[in-house]
Amino acid sequence: MNVVVDSNAGFCFGVVKAIGAAEEELAAHHSLYCLGDIVHNSAEVDRLKAKGLEVVDRERFGRLSRARVLIRAHGEPPDTYAVARRQEITLIDATCPIVLALQQKIRKGYEEMNRVGGQVVIFGKPGHAEVIGLNGQTGNSAIVINDPDNLDAIDFTRPIRLYSQTTKSREDYDRLVANIGARATDFVAHNTLCARVANRARELEVFARSVDLLLFVTGADSSNGRYLFEYCRHVQPNTKLLATPDELSPEWLCGVNTVGISGATSTPRWLMEEVKAKIESL
Repeated sequence: MNVVVDSNAGFCFGVVKAIGAAEEELAAHHSLYCLGDIVHNSAEVDRLKAKGLEVVDRERFGRLSRARVLIRAHGEPPDTYAVARRQEITLIDATCPIVLALQQKIRKGYEEMNRVGGQVVIFGKPGHAEVIGLNGQTGNSAIVINDPDNLDAIDFTRPIRLYSQTTKSREDYDRLVANIGARATDFVAHNTLCARVANRARELEVFARSVDLLLFVTGADSSNGRYLFEYCRHVQPNTKLLATPDELSPEWLCGVNTVGISGATSTPRWLMEEVKAKIESL
């Protein structure tokens, strides 16, 4: 049996930047708070916790004082920075540059729409860390749409400016643009999808077609992982989802000549290598 780890798989550069910043801080200070999970992968979070990283929620963050806190790649709303200033918290800001640029675009779009009585629409998952940061740029007044076919919250008689969470599906985004465009009179769509995620789908399509079984490794909370897994399953029906090597079922390997292992942009490469080692040990 041939077992191949996807050469294009692994962290996106935004996650690499955040984890690198965390490791540098931990090496220097041996402890560090992180506002929310640094990445939507429990195995990687546990690895960093063992080094001294402590994950805190927003309530706990508000009670910290004179602490060092990492802002993860997903970014944060303005309120978080205001709390940090008030509580004398030192922020290690690892917001992904693509997300940071998107936040700035949404803030400008919000100011424009505020002047003309328009609406900012964000295509994203409500409650997702990135979406919380994006909506914060509008004073939490944006309309968040997760289903491209459910547009009941939009007033089509008013101007509309559309932005997207960086990790949403391109196919769903295009459908949303078409649906809004068919009903709106003043509508501008800003394509703010991450090119890395879009390119991963095309790379994965080639990889998935080259194997008999594709094992897709991702955390349960990863929006990017769920999208890419569904994309792979469409291309290669014999695609299985797992978060850790322990979830591997030996039955999946029966009659298989080539096994491919890949993952989300939030999946560490070391975890995919562990899945490969698990297969080879069976």
